[in-house]
Amino acid sequence: MKRTILTGILALATGTTALLAQQQQQLIPGTKSAGESQAVMALMQAQGNPDGTIKAAEELLSKYADTTFKETALLFEANAYQTKGDVDKATVYGEQVLAANPKNFQVPNMLGTMIVQKTRENDLDKEERLAKAEKYFHMTMDNLKTAVKPNPQLSDAQWEEGKKFLIADAHNGLGMVALTRKKYDAAASEFKVAVETQPDEPTFQVRLASALQQAGKNDEAIAICDKVLANPNLHPQIKQVATSIKAQASKK
Repeated sequence: MKRTILTGILALATGTTALLAQQQQQLIPGTKSAGESQAVMALMQAQGNPDGTIKAAEELLSKYADTTFKETALLFEANAYQTKGDVDKATVYGEQVLAANPKNFQVPNMLGTMIVQKTRENDLDKEERLAKAEKYFHMTMDNLKTAVKPNPQLSDAQWEEGKKFLIADAHNGLGMVALTRKKYDAAASEFKVAVETQPDEPTFQVRLASALQQAGKNDEAIAICDKVLANPNLHPQIKQVATSIKAQASKK
């Protein structure tokens, strides 16, 4: 399942896609007033527009602090800031999602990934940051064990596929942690789980190839890169990475 599809079917927690079919004059289930209903509706309609989402989420949370849609608003705002490339604010709102609901299963992978991506070799708190990222990836898998389907419009098959992707993405994150620690065999093991769970996700495949190449398993790395590069619809950035990994593996 592609990340964009996953976002579409899982980020709309509490069945919010159904809200767009509601009449404007009707109260949305879970709201206490016409004003709150309109604020929630505005948040839903702003999806796809990061700045509009942030504005709508802030208006909902500031005017209706006790709204039952608090978790949803914070999640949407965190995703919007991540889309804008504002990692610091995405982290702030992501952590607020977990404060509102420690069992949230959608935001921990995002938080863990942002930590790993910002961690550098010579950071004095490198190990502390990586340990925190690990905690978030394991949190995703733990929370999914008891998670309830967030949107009644999802089929059971879609829900199961969504959970599988999140689990694969958590293993991908653990692989990134191991890669940052230069534990290449451990990284390859985690990336293999991600690829086995989501075999059509090229991002996981190129990370596996990278870990194998750095572990000295060049023939395996080349084979994976060849498989990835055979995809005629491959994203140019992934194609560039796969080509580079293959070139490095071919030198050995």
